[in-house]
Amino acid sequence: MTAPSKLKNVIAIIVMGVSGCGKTTVAELIARNLSLAFRDGDSFHPPANIAKMKAGIALTDEDRGPWLAAIAGWIADNRERGETVVLACSALKRAYRDRLRDGHGDVRFVYLTGSKAQIAARLAMRKGHYMPPSLLDSQLATLEPPGEDEKPVTLSVAAMPDAIAAEAIAALRETAPAQS
Repeated sequence: MTAPSKLKNVIAIIVMGVSGCGKTTVAELIARNLSLAFRDGDSFHPPANIAKMKAGIALTDEDRGPWLAAIAGWIADNRERGETVVLACSALKRAYRDRLRDGHGDVRFVYLTGSKAQIAARLAMRKGHYMPPSLLDSQLATLEPPGEDEKPVTLSVAAMPDAIAAEAIAALRETAPAQS
């Protein structure tokens, strides 16, 4: 295991991207390899959001507000304790990422990207998740890829999850957090 102290000035690592890109798998691997706590952003959704997604209805910015507030609160709680955490969260828009950063430069984003065909194939194989493949188009339409000023670690979903996680950890160690 690698010591988390090698990630200086980082309180949260957020693995982001559209549904089906492998956020949860990669985030769990990063957390395990760095001996950090992990949470799936889906666990912060209120029941109304989950019901909408199960019904194939895309969430609005208004729907996402309480969800983002809950995640930002969790990050803030960990910041107060000085504990670095890993989260899988779509964070599709710049405004969402800004809200999760809450003015702090200690939140890093690992952006998983791939072609629509790659991600659709993954969604078609996924079982037991409430997010239907029919919402991929709305996720892609909502997505605002992180800008260079956000200093994301951008990785292709084409590799195996273990390789993606290892590449993410190496890149996080080499690059500085974005300035707020």
